[in-house]
Amino acid sequence: MMVQKIPLVPLIGGSLLAAGAGFAVPLAAQSGGLSMLDGLSKGEWTVRFRDGAPARKICVRTGRELIQLQHRSASCRQVVVRNGTSEVTVQYNCQGNGYGRTSIRRETATLTQIDSQGFAGGVPFQFTAEARRTGTCQ
Repeated sequence: MMVQKIPLVPLIGGSLLAAGAGFAVPLAAQSGGLSMLDGLSKGEWTVRFRDGAPARKICVRTGRELIQLQHRSASCRQVVVRNGTSEVTVQYNCQGNGYGRTSIRRETATLTQIDSQGFAGGVPFQFTAEARRTGTCQ
């Protein structure tokens, strides 16, 4: 499956525009939330980055922890661009701390593929990774 990279364009006031992204709905306005992420198994997950960066373990309670891997502790405004049964795409803006766009594709309840890009700390980032449930949270 080919994933199209859609550039993020910062606007005045800290908002983001995804050129060609089509219709996007703020996360708070979504009636069903991100049901694909809700269906992921809870527990400890290991994220393995394809660029050779060290693997990272995270505790997944809602599945949404996989959206902002480059802005984990930041409070960010999220907009759902795609909310499918096997894939979600979320664009987010962390006021004064960058922004990103993440697509998560579910293979099983314990295995996902992640593609993310954006800016963190004034530096661009782009990565692909596989996240797999590896145990219970400590």
